[in-house]
Amino acid sequence: MGNRLVPIVLIALLAIIQAQLWFGRGSLPNAADLERQVKQQKAANEEARRTNEQLSAEVNDLKEGLNMVEERARHELGMVKPNEIFVQIAK
Repeated sequence: MGNRLVPIVLIALLAIIQAQLWFGRGSLPNAADLERQVKQQKAANEEARRTNEQLSAEVNDLKEGLNMVEERARHELGMVKPNEIFVQIAK
């Protein structure tokens, strides 16, 4: 009886470990999903970092001088300086 009990217990433990590996909280499919989520978050973080750098550069330009303000006024609002002629070329 003792000779049969040990292999049965070992096989049962092996089955439990395999079940945890494939279907449990730390399973391989779950780990792959978490890795995919980490990659997506890293990409989102990189995009946010680029946006922050661009906004920081614009803020510094606005703090340092009026060149950026003038450029934006000309580009976005179509403003011109006094005694200046506005010429628009259509493509």
